[in-house]
Amino acid sequence: MGQSLQGKKVAILATDGFEQAELFTPRDALIRAGATVEIVSPKAGEIQGFNHLTPDKKATVDRALSDASAHDYDALVLPGGANNPDHLRIDEEALAFVRAFFYDGKPVGAICHAPWILINAGVAKGRTLTSYKTIRLDLKNAGAMVVDREVVVDRGLVTSRDPNDLPAFCGKLIEVIAAGPRPRASDQAGAGAALH
Repeated sequence: MGQSLQGKKVAILATDGFEQAELFTPRDALIRAGATVEIVSPKAGEIQGFNHLTPDKKATVDRALSDASAHDYDALVLPGGANNPDHLRIDEEALAFVRAFFYDGKPVGAICHAPWILINAGVAKGRTLTSYKTIRLDLKNAGAMVVDREVVVDRGLVTSRDPNDLPAFCGKLIEVIAAGPRPRASDQAGAGAALH
């Protein structure tokens, strides 16, 4: 993890119910690598984190989703926890925010249950990724190729299975963000259809 993210700005999209390790660990790793990180949420103030099923640490929201633009960020991170992505995957504003990163070829990291959001955003089809075991059938049904590995990279999308994979997830995320965006391309399955 020797890459510098100096000058890079990363959004973490989350709401109540996020798995705290999957938000705070990547955030801290990105900051240590030199990135500026903002927590973006449909909810103002603070959002409630969980340690598995137990409410625990809260996170302060840096920017309201309604005031955020994907064009202001170099990358996006989607933490898991079952409730957090379950809420975000039915939030049209959140889905449009996620789609914009794919449309622009910018790196996206999604861990645990977070790939649920990718399904509803229409960007999972044709991708190879991993996730928490309980949502793998959902991903396959959405046209994704699902593998059981600690970290998978597919065209700038970094995915991992659960908090045990965080060291590999954070390392690969930093590497992919440091490499910069991919060219905007029509081959990004479904990503551009609803934009521009």
